[in-house]
Amino acid sequence: MKNLWIRLLPGLMMGILCISSLSISAQAYPVASNSPIPTKRVLLLSIDGLHALDLARYVRVFPNSTLASLSHRGVTYTNASTSKPSDSFPGLLSEITGGSPRSTGVFYDNSYDRTLSPPGSKCATVGTEVLYDETIDKNPNAIDGGGGINPNALPLDPAKGCTPVYPHSYLRANTIFEVIRAAGQRTAWSDKTLAYDLVNGPSGQGVEDLYTPEIAANNTTSSVSATEAYDAIKVKAIINEINGFDHTGKKKVGVPTIFGMNFQAVSVGEKLPGAGYVDSQGTPSAQLLNALNFVDTSLHQMVSALEVQNLLASTTIIITAKHGQAPIDPAKFKLVDSSIIPALVNSVQPKLAAQVTADDVALIWLTDQSKTAAVVAKLAANEAQANIQEILSGDSLKLLFNDPLKDGRTPDIVVLPNYGVVYAGPKATKIAEHGGFSDQDTNVALLVSNPQLSGSTFKFPVQTTQIAPSILKLLGLNPSSLQAVRLEQTPLLPGLNAGPIGE
Repeated sequence: MKNLWIRLLPGLMMGILCISSLSISAQAYPVASNSPIPTKRVLLLSIDGLHALDLARYVRVFPNSTLASLSHRGVTYTNASTSKPSDSFPGLLSEITGGSPRSTGVFYDNSYDRTLSPPGSKCATVGTEVLYDETIDKNPNAIDGGGGINPNALPLDPAKGCTPVYPHSYLRANTIFEVIRAAGQRTAWSDKTLAYDLVNGPSGQGVEDLYTPEIAANNTTSSVSATEAYDAIKVKAIINEINGFDHTGKKKVGVPTIFGMNFQAVSVGEKLPGAGYVDSQGTPSAQLLNALNFVDTSLHQMVSALEVQNLLASTTIIITAKHGQAPIDPAKFKLVDSSIIPALVNSVQPKLAAQVTADDVALIWLTDQSKTAAVVAKLAANEAQANIQEILSGDSLKLLFNDPLKDGRTPDIVVLPNYGVVYAGPKATKIAEHGGFSDQDTNVALLVSNPQLSGSTFKFPVQTTQIAPSILKLLGLNPSSLQAVRLEQTPLLPGLNAGPIGE
């Protein structure tokens, strides 16, 4: 018997170790619930620039605020990460497609595509910068963008008869708006520029009521107060939709099943000179606090409107951000001339830089991809001059994205600068930026609130990509209807359990 136990002991120990390992794994990575809270509609709000730290501090300092009230009946994810790069386009797409640039094909609002042709080129050449900002408006100085997107400002697709590529058709994966609208339910969204035609998805039909007042008009982002006034226009649109009208408040259409908007005031308050944070602990300046208070007041207006319409109990409110902002610590900010990296690239070979997009990250596309290793070596030899912390290329790049040799949109090289560094022109006045991979760029607020939920906090890592499939699950639709969810195996957000909701 003794010998038998000796023979069995290794197997028993292995079994105990496996069980222990499974137990630890289950605690570290809880399984997403298959029965999230039922709901009739979702209000998705992106408070751009809002870090997890900002939300936690505001709720603590202002316990009677609307944000605090929503957190008391919701799930707060303190370790939520947005997209890499943490730009507005991929940041929002993570929330509405369930995917990263690997499946959406969208890296930035200013990127590059090796298969498309430049605007106005009649497809005589292939390979072009893809710029989707106010420059594609018919009139970027008008709040309505001059009435639409100027097709002559768009890249061209040689494979489709040299036709203009609108933002929505640039996207490779479908959106929650398309899935929900295909289910016969109403969709609405409001964002900061006409280029957010992107949210319509590849069909071009995802958002039934899309409202995109141009933020570049009237020098809106020159002050926090001007940005708040701009955001207030979109807040009014949300109130109109809660009341059953379209965003104008003139046409009775019914309350959307999915709707929402982005706020810009916090992001502007983080970037303007004299604003931002006052210390490394995230204490907001007076201007940034004003922006946070404005957002909280706006949320109160929305919640009150839902209560008046007897819709609050059946509405799930999701608060998050497309991106954070870095650095929080004002003492760490360092402006580095954005011409340095392109110059280093082109020193390897003239005109080798096809496109360099730089904020607090630098995405590099090369005209000759065979020179990638040589460029990496040049950058590595000049890390001090360019303030480089890490260089991603080859295998390290492919851990995150598609192979640039096989995907015409993937950058060949990604440069991650030292903490606090922002690449910009010498005359730039901003004191923070987003786009990078740092915690302060990517660790954003995420709160899912519903009266059926009790206040709880999840501190293990989640991704904002998990928002999209969770929204569909909440609405009784199939999360696997999203192409990016299937491709990337995106899970649901955990912790969304409650009883039935009535009107």
